[in-house]
Amino acid sequence: MAQVGKLGTQNVFFNNFENSQEQRLIEDLTIESIGIYGIQAYYIPKTYGDYDYLYGEDDLGTFEDYYTIPMYINNVEGFGGEGDFLSKFGVEQRDTMTMSVARWKFEHEVINKSTVDNLYRPREGDVIYFPLNKKLYTINFVEHEPVFYQMGALQFYELSLDMFEYSGERFNTGLEDIDKLQTKRSTDIWMQSQLLMDNDRDPTQTSLGYDDVPLPLHIETGERILLSGYEDTEVDVDDVTDSEDTYIEQQADNFIDFSDADPFSEGGSF
Repeated sequence: MAQVGKLGTQNVFFNNFENSQEQRLIEDLTIESIGIYGIQAYYIPKTYGDYDYLYGEDDLGTFEDYYTIPMYINNVEGFGGEGDFLSKFGVEQRDTMTMSVARWKFEHEVINKSTVDNLYRPREGDVIYFPLNKKLYTINFVEHEPVFYQMGALQFYELSLDMFEYSGERFNTGLEDIDKLQTKRSTDIWMQSQLLMDNDRDPTQTSLGYDDVPLPLHIETGERILLSGYEDTEVDVDDVTDSEDTYIEQQADNFIDFSDADPFSEGGSF
């Protein structure tokens, strides 16, 4: 007969969910299986510089560390998602994949070695470097219970990954294959300008290093472009459009007429 305790009905003859020896055995088999049949992936945690809790995003995200850890590829027949297709913005890659990582391995290989705050598990927004095709994938969702409490314990996480889309993040991991993404994709480098937070720092007194305080939009020579919150004597105001962005307007005069209130209409102001 079952004995009723404070926490509900318990089986007094068999202990199926609190046997630590069986739990460790399954955990060891999981770690060994992932090590044999998986790959050595690179886990890259994201450091948040100015997280916006309203929009749930960070415009100043940086990736400064990486940790190697075995992961198992769940997609045995290839990538999922929409794949490669031609959109109105050009050719896009929307490959997805699912990978599994052992909880014990992640704790000892990533959490215990990381200096990133609030890293207690794989996090949405962090990045995985896939060495087979040398591309980055963003963690879109972390499934905590892929196998529901076998022998009363959880052994691994299941990560849903999407192709990483670069949007101005800074990479300074020290691994060339990862850091070169910023060199190839960053508009801050080939346009010699950078859009960051507005403050009262003088851009002529510092460089664009990783440890610098965010600066206003400026060109490499130090000339200010976008200013907000400064004194009127420091702001370049255009008399025609009442705009502070004189530099941007001068560059856009070649293809946009800013003399009208509505530069995109064919006639009249609306």
